[in-house]
Amino acid sequence: MAFNLFKNKKEQSNRPSNNILEKFKRGLSKTRKILTTDINELFSSGKNSDEAILERLEEILISSDLGIEITMNIVEKISKKFQKNSNPEELKQVLKKELLALFPKKSDSTDSRQIKKPYVIMVIGVNGTGKTTTLGKLAMKYTSAGKKVLIAAADTFRAAAIEQVEIWADRSNASIVKHRQGADPAAVAFDGVEASIARDVDVLLIDTAGRLHTQKNLMEELKKIKRSVGKRLKGAPHEILMVLDATTGQNAISQAKLFNEAVGITALALTKLDGTAKGGIVASIANSMNLPLKYIGVGEKIEDLEDFNAELFINALFD
Repeated sequence: MAFNLFKNKKEQSNRPSNNILEKFKRGLSKTRKILTTDINELFSSGKNSDEAILERLEEILISSDLGIEITMNIVEKISKKFQKNSNPEELKQVLKKELLALFPKKSDSTDSRQIKKPYVIMVIGVNGTGKTTTLGKLAMKYTSAGKKVLIAAADTFRAAAIEQVEIWADRSNASIVKHRQGADPAAVAFDGVEASIARDVDVLLIDTAGRLHTQKNLMEELKKIKRSVGKRLKGAPHEILMVLDATTGQNAISQAKLFNEAVGITALALTKLDGTAKGGIVASIANSMNLPLKYIGVGEKIEDLEDFNAELFINALFD
C-alpha cells in the first residue's frame, strides 16, 4: 500500500506563509541586524565610492559566514550590476537574487512521492548539534500529521541518549525500539525496521551516535547501520538526514563532507539559527554541499523546526 507522508489536512506547509516568514525573521534577528543595518549605513554618508561600498559589502557577507569564495563570486557579479546612483534597497534586491541562486534547484524528494511504508529516516550528526532533539521534533511533526511513528534508539553509546529518545517518543506519541546501553546500534536499527513492518508504522526515525566512547570508528558504525537497515528493507534508509549546528559556522561544512563521504547524505537540517549572527552559513552549506536543506531550527520550541524555503529565508533576511 502506497501513501504520501504529508497528504493530510494538518500538513505543516498549509500554514500561511506570512506566519512562517515572521518566524524566520524572529529566528534570524541577529543576522538580519548585521545585514540590513550595515548595508543601509554604506550609503548614509554619501562619501563612499562604489569601490569602497563593494569592499565593505564583501566584509559584511564574510562576517555573516557566507564564506570567502562564495562572497567574492557574489560581489564580483554585483559589481557588474552596480550603478553609481544605486541605493540600499536596490543593492539588497540584487543581493537577494544572487543569494537565492546559491540554493540547489528544487527537485522531487523521496518523501513527497507515493512510497511504500515504512519510510525510514536515518538521522546523523555529531553530538551537540541538536541531532536527537531534531529527531524528536520530526516525530512530533509526523504524528501531528496523523502518521504512525516509531523511533529506534540506536545511539547506544552516549550516556542518557536512550532516555532522551524515550522522552521524545512519549511527548510525540511515537513508539520506541531500544536495547540496553552499549548494545550493537545496527541491531537496534534492524529491530526498528522489523517492528515498523510488523506494526504497520508509517515513519521510522533512527537515532544514531555522534561520537563513540570506544576505539570503534564512528563512520564504520554508521555504514553498518545503513547496511543492516537495507538488508531488512530494500531501499532503506530512504533518507539520511544530517543535523548541523549553525553556530559552528564553516566547520559544519567540513562535518557534512566527512559524513557524506561515509554514508551519503540525502538532506540537511540546520539548527540554532536563532543563536547566531552568521545566518549566511545557510546559503554556504546549501551551495557547497549541493544538497537540499530540508529543515531549519529557529528556536527552542517544538514547533520551531521549520520546513526550509529558500525564498522565504532570503526575504526574512532583508525585508
